[in-house]
Amino acid sequence: MTMGSKLIELHGGRVYDPTHGVDGEVRSIFVRDGRIVAAPSDPRAVDVRFDLTGCSVMAGGIDIHTHIGGGKVNLARMLLPEDHRSDLVPRGRHPRMGCGHAAPSTLTVGYRYAEMGYTACFEPAMLPANARQAHLEMGDTPIVDKGAYVLLGNDDLLLRMLADKADPARLRDYIAWTLHAAQAMAIKVVNPGGINAFKFNQRKLDLDEANAHYGVTPRTVLTALASGIQQLGLPHPLHIHGCNLGVPGNLDTTLATVAALDGLPAHLTHVQFHSYGTEGDRKFSSGAARIAEIVNRSPNISMDVGQVLFGQTVTESGDSMRQYAGSAFGSPKKSVLMDIECDAGCGVVPFKYKDKNFVNALQWAIGLELFLLVEDPWRLFLTTDHPNGAPFTTYPHLIRLLTDRSFRNDMLKTINPDAAAASTLGSLEREYSLYEIAIMTRAGPAKSLGLSDLGQLGIGARADITVYLDDPDRERMFTSPRYVFKAGELIVENGRVLATPRGDTHVVRVEYDRGIEAFVDDYFARYMTLQRKHLAVADGEIEDGGRGGLVVHGARRPT
Repeated sequence: MTMGSKLIELHGGRVYDPTHGVDGEVRSIFVRDGRIVAAPSDPRAVDVRFDLTGCSVMAGGIDIHTHIGGGKVNLARMLLPEDHRSDLVPRGRHPRMGCGHAAPSTLTVGYRYAEMGYTACFEPAMLPANARQAHLEMGDTPIVDKGAYVLLGNDDLLLRMLADKADPARLRDYIAWTLHAAQAMAIKVVNPGGINAFKFNQRKLDLDEANAHYGVTPRTVLTALASGIQQLGLPHPLHIHGCNLGVPGNLDTTLATVAALDGLPAHLTHVQFHSYGTEGDRKFSSGAARIAEIVNRSPNISMDVGQVLFGQTVTESGDSMRQYAGSAFGSPKKSVLMDIECDAGCGVVPFKYKDKNFVNALQWAIGLELFLLVEDPWRLFLTTDHPNGAPFTTYPHLIRLLTDRSFRNDMLKTINPDAAAASTLGSLEREYSLYEIAIMTRAGPAKSLGLSDLGQLGIGARADITVYLDDPDRERMFTSPRYVFKAGELIVENGRVLATPRGDTHVVRVEYDRGIEAFVDDYFARYMTLQRKHLAVADGEIEDGGRGGLVVHGARRPT
């Protein structure tokens, strides 16, 4: 429903706006021209009023880490035709929606996020060489705003610079140039140096183990990138997929990674997959308590969980080293492993998490332990690392697990009994409030990414608003909002999509010495099959064809 310049009042709902400390207060929100505005002096000025009695009102949801565009996503779609056949949507409901459960189509992604009340989501692993294709896919995803984190840390040029002990200023220029060329929102590192080491037949790379060819350790890669990003003033810190993902005992690597950062800001992603010990007869145990302890006392660290939920999905990652190891456990038994010459790699492996399997069940419990033991929801974000732990459409079920201890303990009784006995989950009494859910899914991600007018409901904010009918069953409540507004336009009503506006693409740009471009040109001429200018994505390529606007963010302000 298009409201134009009409003054809209959302009346009588309980508002959850953590950015402004509003915790369930019954109040009205006024909207005009796509923005939240002050209450009019004359109530008769309201043109359209929505009665939200019995409802909870939040900003539109923001997913800080979800794989929705790029080469690995497209490979997953092609690898799993059965995933599409089993998930067809009646055409009468959404004529253009598409299909797909674990590897949904671009259209399906936009519709299903909107149906849950999400209005922005961010692709966390875009290769510079594949940035154009990733942006085209995200541009084809309707409704939601989007952006992507560009990968560094396994590309040949950065590793050469680190091996040559390049001037930190030159490294910063290269980081900033890459961010600009790929039209990215942040910098991500995946298994720092390890994807490249896999090409030299190394099958693991610990934090202080040198890459066989360059002699560079993951510690060197992490500290160089984290320091450069801090000095450039990027809103979001280095987004870290650490070493040894999925390996028993990797909690020690995670703890060592936090220590290596020595106070530098960083975001640890899908931490559930990096929180494993080696205790017990099966040499696989939960390290959640130790990870939570270090995060709780490290204000420089934020994290998302990457919760495992049971059922069929597909794992897709730039971490070809770990995906190669995981391919032996694929279900169904097929995979794609790909080497991307001077850039990184890619692995796609279907997987089914089973509640009666000891390892899978303990993974499920470890993720929930992390959620319940990390104290500050402003530094903890709700994710399943879609689709690696589970598809994003499982978020309502995850929210119920976090908000309802009785339900959580009922589910605990159904999993592998040895895994249940090895977990402390049953003793954890914490239940998340709606205010805390709003932090983890709205206000926190917006703050971390520097999205000043999203994730909040203050005057001047963009009117991305989700209205949920209050229901003690939080899974049912968060599955199908009563209303979803995007920039003041009613786009979803009672679970049915009414409109499909084009979301904006968010990018970050910071100043750098343009002299780096001659240095990159020389490298491309020597080693690459294209020129630097052909790799860079132009503004018009993102905006062309009505794919949505381009929102440019600058460096964060000094504090």
